[in-house]
Amino acid sequence: MTNEQKQDGRVRTKNKLLILAAAEQEFLLHGYEGATIKRIAERANIPRANVHYYFSSKQDLYATILNDIVGMWNSSFDNVSESDDPKTALSNYIRSKVMFSKTDPERSRIFAGEIIRGAPHLKKFLQTENRKWVQHKVKVIQAWIDAGKLHPIDPLNLLFFIWGASQHYADYGTQVLITSGKEKSSEQDFDRIADDLIGLVLRGLGLKV
Repeated sequence: MTNEQKQDGRVRTKNKLLILAAAEQEFLLHGYEGATIKRIAERANIPRANVHYYFSSKQDLYATILNDIVGMWNSSFDNVSESDDPKTALSNYIRSKVMFSKTDPERSRIFAGEIIRGAPHLKKFLQTENRKWVQHKVKVIQAWIDAGKLHPIDPLNLLFFIWGASQHYADYGTQVLITSGKEKSSEQDFDRIADDLIGLVLRGLGLKV
């Protein structure tokens, strides 16, 4: 690869990241219907034509962000298998989900808004790729239960609980801060949140904390 090609690759990566960051803010403030490519370009401080160069349409850009969000959330539980220690696997998954609420709360709220509207742009993904991912994790959790490693529970309900509890601190961050009388949650706050959720889940599954 030539120096020119390397430079071009860096420019492409930088521009795409600028566009995605600007688009996240636009979708967060205005939703999919109210968002415009014009404002996204203005936020990214690049020509509108450049947005269309990297993303064919607003829908393409929105779908990319949504898929990135789900991929980010799933990453720490992607490779879990029946041979893994459930305590370690679940603890790592819960902690990573809580920390995503700390580092990427806007993304979580974009996802929540899409789901509240009936997932019009994410439904196909949820029905296909994501459903396969969930079905595999359900089998793994059920295998742990069948092996006597966990107390019996509906694996889907366990996943729903982890998702809802961890994402609450992003989706309802304003409520959390007002109720707790804080202006901002600290690193220590999120560590405690993760520890508490891990403790709740592990104890409920019959595991020692």
